[in-house]
Amino acid sequence: MAGPVPELGSRATACATRLADADRVLLASHIDADGLTSAAVAASALERAAIPFEVVFEKQLDEAAVARIGAADYETVWFTDFGSGQLDVIDASADECGFTPVIADHHQPADVDAEYHCNPLLEGLDGASELSGAGTTYLVARALADEIDRAPATDAMTDGGTVAATARADNRDLAALAVVGAVGDMQASSGQLRGANEAIVAEGVEAGVLETATDLALYGTQTRPLPKLLEYATDVRIPGISNDQSGAVRFLDGLDIDLREDGEWRRWADLDAAEKQTVASALLQRAVSRGVPAEKIDGLVGTSYHLAAESIGTELRDASEFSTLLNATARYERADVGLAVCLGDRDGALERARSLLRSHRRNLSEGIDLVTNEGVTPAENLQWFHAGDRIRETIVGIVAGMALGNAGIDRDRPIVAFAAKRDEADAVKVSARGTHALVRRGLDLGAVLGEAARAVDGDGGGHDVAAGATVPAGREGDFIEHADRLIGDQLDA
Repeated sequence: MAGPVPELGSRATACATRLADADRVLLASHIDADGLTSAAVAASALERAAIPFEVVFEKQLDEAAVARIGAADYETVWFTDFGSGQLDVIDASADECGFTPVIADHHQPADVDAEYHCNPLLEGLDGASELSGAGTTYLVARALADEIDRAPATDAMTDGGTVAATARADNRDLAALAVVGAVGDMQASSGQLRGANEAIVAEGVEAGVLETATDLALYGTQTRPLPKLLEYATDVRIPGISNDQSGAVRFLDGLDIDLREDGEWRRWADLDAAEKQTVASALLQRAVSRGVPAEKIDGLVGTSYHLAAESIGTELRDASEFSTLLNATARYERADVGLAVCLGDRDGALERARSLLRSHRRNLSEGIDLVTNEGVTPAENLQWFHAGDRIRETIVGIVAGMALGNAGIDRDRPIVAFAAKRDEADAVKVSARGTHALVRRGLDLGAVLGEAARAVDGDGGGHDVAAGATVPAGREGDFIEHADRLIGDQLDA
């Protein structure tokens, strides 16, 4: 079967055939939301195929991490949401330790052939915007279902029925997690998922696990009270509402609908269609009257992706909020919690994840305040800051991206962030973020960070709009010089 993305059908099938022949599998995955959902999709597929497996997570797939994986003594290792860029290291370890690597990734591949390698970039698809790590893993999971003879499945996500049972049997129900991964990897930042992602969305809708709609494109529609939803909506800044608590309240109080219940503000998810239309229309009118550019106003509306089996008004209902919850787990050394939530734990794991999310939000807020208050150092083609140990290495990239456009931080130049690595005193974490407008002008941060890091005896890579690296402590200045020149070359081309 070609699967939902025919271009990758043969690669997904080759990977699935190798997994189906394995006695047991070591599943190794990245720690962000895309990595966690990739692991959950893979774990679900292996469990349903009755293939024994163990899961490990890594912050980055360097030589030390690959050595640990190789020493685990598994004949088959399935790498999800990383591995393509480290094929040379993996191949060397595989030869030494005697394991076969299976890779489902969407990052820039190294120039090394691999027999079991599914990556959209190998077939001309954009791994930064068209297919995530979780989406690529989903394609392998779909193919794996075809490789395994199974008894009729029982449904665990809906009230049962032929459609739901069939979706579980062929792994189409895992499309919901694949979409959470794509959204968490910022692939819906243009307002909706595109490219190969659309085919996965269609399968999720058909399977009854996803619901889509044209909606207000603001973060927090499920959980934030309406004034907070508007106050914190800063991607499209509306004077008198964005970053203005009293202004947001006055705006809502001026509408001719009851937006409070028992004295408490309702959430966007609590409103009916007519109420949503009233608020959205008024918000658009306010934006026009305050001179917000038309292209920015268009960004107030997008496609929402809701997980049909999750309760309305919870973080798990909305793909964007779900992905943020996941980021709050693995980035604080609790990948096991995020994985458990993805696999259906709605008791202890979910409560622990929510606790971690509260801490995560505080850390992000403090980090953004730090960057905004202290400012950035401008270079000719980029801007940068060094957080040292004041911002965790696992979230400094998120902070950098969220700070773009704040006072004194230019959205027209990529931002590069440095942070101390907790487990390597002689190394520094580098994260870089750009905008899709800069990518359209030629920016490719993955290429920049890879080349600039290697020039200072480090290593890096990633996507065009977001990338990361590790460089030796003390070489940050040299790194910036290389990166600044490379970005200038890209944008001037």
